[in-house]
Amino acid sequence: MFPPFGCSPCSDGDWQRHHQERKLRMMRSWRDGLERQIAAVNAAISTLEQQIERDQASPS
Repeated sequence: MFPPFGCSPCSDGDWQRHHQERKLRMMRSWRDGLERQIAAVNAAISTLEQQIERDQASPS
């Protein structure tokens, strides 16, 4: 089996560990992005709830 491009020849165990670490970094990056999106959605929901409560409390 040939090593990936840009990688010096290494043993299968080293390549597997490198691949797993790279995959872990990628998944952590995805999680960080999703956490930012969830935080933004939670903030939008909170703002809308406050606006609804404010509108219901004010006399029409």
